[in-house]
Amino acid sequence: MNLIIETISWLKAKIQADLFPHVEGCLKDPLTEKQKRLITTLEVMKIEEHVKSPEYQWMGRKLKDRYAIARAFIAKAVYDFNTTSGLIEALKTMPNLRRICGFDGSVIIEEREGITEGGTILRLKRKKTILPSEATFSRAFAEFAGSGLGDSVHDALVREHMSEQIVGHISRDATAIIGNERPVKKDRKEAKPAAKKGRPMKGEERPKEEKRIERQIEQTFNEALKELPMVCDVGCKRNSQGYKETWIGYKLHVDTSDCGLPITAVLTSASLHDSQVAIPMMKMTTTRVPYLYDLMDSAYDAVQIHELSKTLGHAPIIDRNPRRGEALPMTPSEKVRYNERSAAERTNSRLKGEFGGETVMVRGYNKVKLHLMFGIVALFVDQLLKLTTT
Repeated sequence: MNLIIETISWLKAKIQADLFPHVEGCLKDPLTEKQKRLITTLEVMKIEEHVKSPEYQWMGRKLKDRYAIARAFIAKAVYDFNTTSGLIEALKTMPNLRRICGFDGSVIIEEREGITEGGTILRLKRKKTILPSEATFSRAFAEFAGSGLGDSVHDALVREHMSEQIVGHISRDATAIIGNERPVKKDRKEAKPAAKKGRPMKGEERPKEEKRIERQIEQTFNEALKELPMVCDVGCKRNSQGYKETWIGYKLHVDTSDCGLPITAVLTSASLHDSQVAIPMMKMTTTRVPYLYDLMDSAYDAVQIHELSKTLGHAPIIDRNPRRGEALPMTPSEKVRYNERSAAERTNSRLKGEFGGETVMVRGYNKVKLHLMFGIVALFVDQLLKLTTT
């Protein structure tokens, strides 16, 4: 952890000493603290390296520069703008934000003739801000969603800053994501033939249907994730007071490190049980960072999850689910380590309260995932920078 703090501290100091004076020299107004935070976030993130920008078409008009639009969407997450139209309005009214995102030369002087009551012709001048239209922003967002931009940026950040760090605990948790679309109607399942009652006869073998969680043991995490439902539907869970809550949308599953950095994020249908995502997430997180303990609540209490965690070289600490009788209590040392799981709850809270996780206005799985991943990468960098001040 000391290595990552030293690296980020050096980078942060270099940005403050070299980049801020240069940027302020190009602007009329001084930088605000929020704008400095955005500049630092963009410099650490390097989103331009992951954007495929089609500069020219062989016919028709030239496409707008996707680099500036991608930076603007990160600004949307940092500033927690609810809509793209709100982002565009902020770009029009905030020259500093416009230049930081890379929209250079976006203000022109427009001249037009005006006639007074006395018949005198006057030339009127006014400033007009030229920015890509909301439709262009939407097309670019769809391109980014189709190319998996958010996932590639997040994966690069984790591997650059965390791959050589030994993480003590990975806290796994899921949070409800309220969507802005109608739930998909589920197909009615065909009625299965009734199973024979009683014990099987001598020599009789009754086939058992393989469960998804059992297949996941042998699958790669990519194969396992492809089998999970990823459409908007209705989810249900019990809140901290024990009452059932329902919502329409999705469910975001996040693996969080001790220091509050989101290491892995998977979006699924809201109705999917948390335990169905644990095994592919364990495998994915293991390829990204070396870690010691898996911390999960009682929703993940399954034999297959316990065993795979041990197979991967981790120690599972999972709150027991009292299916029959009383649950086995944790040991005193396990209770202390299990308290570290609050890191996952803080990550979910910050994503929703500060980085747009609670204002999902786009529709469709890929777009919802990209919107959330922009928030995840902005949160990752923000939490990374906070390590230097704690």
